[in-house]
Amino acid sequence: MKKNIFYIELLRVVAAVAVIAIHVLGPYRYINGQIPLSDWVSAIAINGASRWAVPVFIMITGALLLSDTRPFSPRYFVRRRLMKVLVPFLVWSVFYAFLAGFSLQNVNWTESVQRLTSLPYEETYYHLGFFYYFIPLYFLVPILRPVVQRDDPALFYTLLGCWLILCTARLMGVSLGLVEDLVLYGGYLLLGVMLHRQKLPVRILLFIGLLALVATEYTAILGSVSKGAYTSAGWFSYKTVNTVLIAAAVFVLCQRWADKVSVPVQRKIAAVSRHSLGIYLVHPLFLWPVRELAFTLSMAWLFIPLMTLAVFGASYLASVALSRWRLTAWLVP
Repeated sequence: MKKNIFYIELLRVVAAVAVIAIHVLGPYRYINGQIPLSDWVSAIAINGASRWAVPVFIMITGALLLSDTRPFSPRYFVRRRLMKVLVPFLVWSVFYAFLAGFSLQNVNWTESVQRLTSLPYEETYYHLGFFYYFIPLYFLVPILRPVVQRDDPALFYTLLGCWLILCTARLMGVSLGLVEDLVLYGGYLLLGVMLHRQKLPVRILLFIGLLALVATEYTAILGSVSKGAYTSAGWFSYKTVNTVLIAAAVFVLCQRWADKVSVPVQRKIAAVSRHSLGIYLVHPLFLWPVRELAFTLSMAWLFIPLMTLAVFGASYLASVALSRWRLTAWLVP
């Protein structure tokens, strides 16, 4: 496998792990006073250190789809790209709507029906919200590809610069209204293809990303402790400039580290990477009993990573099992 492609596989795996960590620590965030302060702060810190995961998934999409120089075929794009994600998303949405009605105490069919009714504009389960801003980005691809592939890159860098300004404004509380998700998430497509195609100074990007991470953690933890309630003051948003800088640092770090990974390890990581979407779709199944039991052990700094790895492993095995049966393979593309 070529090195410049392997780092994409590596990014998929580390981003999937980080997303699961965010969902594992979810219950900790809102039980301040019920658990030791150190556990609560640990959960907030891990959350802040993982917010780059969703942007990285979008950047991977931009790196691959916008750098493709083949003639654009709308029919192929819809059938092999869009529908490959859209159809499983809809089926899993229905499944999780019913799961949401189940608890250890009873079965609430009304809850399931309400979630199904709101499916066109609201996720039926917490992890599916990603697809509501990710799927519309596919419609930006045919618009952005000519911009990326022009001989004159001026327009590309102008759009990228404007996007960074808007992400900075978002951190300051400025809202773009109805087009906010499309514009601010769409910018990650441009960032992904730029980092994919160009060699930027890694040390500088890592230094800036580390400063952004420290600022993010400091602001969110200090604000939460002073208020006595979980708050990120916008710093944990996927659409703010601090998260952009952290995500860019993780992206280039994986690019650099990929050059040092042996071929046997590459193959193992690539095998897991092929199931990254399946892992994302099925992992809440293994978190359901944990959340139902409100299972929040002490030593969160250790429990959260261990639970994350356990859920990741179980989700990988489940995705592999589904992929081996023809009738279910399409559910974990």
